[in-house]
Amino acid sequence: MQLIRFLKGEKPCYGEVVEGRLHELTPPGEEWLEGAFRRTGEVFELESARLLAPCQPGKVVCVGLNYRNHAAELGAALPEKPVIFLKPPTAVIGPGENIVIPPQSRRVDYEAELAVVLGRRTYRVAAERALDHVFGYTCGNDITARDLQPPQGQWTYAKGFDTFCPLGPAINTEIVDPERLSVKGLLNDEVVQSGSTAEHLFTVAELIEFISSCMTLLPGDLILTGTPAGIGPLGPGDSFSVIIEGVGTLTNPVVQANRS
Repeated sequence: MQLIRFLKGEKPCYGEVVEGRLHELTPPGEEWLEGAFRRTGEVFELESARLLAPCQPGKVVCVGLNYRNHAAELGAALPEKPVIFLKPPTAVIGPGENIVIPPQSRRVDYEAELAVVLGRRTYRVAAERALDHVFGYTCGNDITARDLQPPQGQWTYAKGFDTFCPLGPAINTEIVDPERLSVKGLLNDEVVQSGSTAEHLFTVAELIEFISSCMTLLPGDLILTGTPAGIGPLGPGDSFSVIIEGVGTLTNPVVQANRS
């Protein structure tokens, strides 16, 4: 399944993309697993649909320094355990929506990442069973106000601004091995990040085990799994794309907030 959210009039709806057409789906129940979504019978043209972020997470758990080469470019030591922080749901935007550079920052960076969408209530789940709790995967961009990110200490302020979590365009439920996917970031159509999830210091399964040992993950919650090397600044008028093998392409323009 390629699951998306879109606007039907002014109402957010779920849909499944099949051969370029959009089949409307009923909202899911308590779990986002096989059979949670059912077709309503209405079909729309995908090209004319206004896409939203493919889910509305209650929380976005992000992982820092999960690629060796990214830690090196920041001059950071490799972590012995996953480094996690949270983005608020208000940071989430969909494909094509504006990334807004806030007036507080003079440097806002892109970070192309694989995003994991949970499909069921997950608490204290061992790595061996962790992928059974995954609904699917989508593209994410961990936008960061780098000049507001302290080398030591909490990162939420620098990463929690509105529009700082682009997601989409779809959730792919058919990825078998999330540790063998190419991840690319394109700034104005030029490749600036190129890596593979095979370079993860901590696998998706290990991340789910670690995070769920602390907090309950709910259906629709997200884990952003870290970014490869090549991070850099965004400016007004830029466009940034996240391309993940088998998952999709997420593109967002960049604008400057009013500094008044």
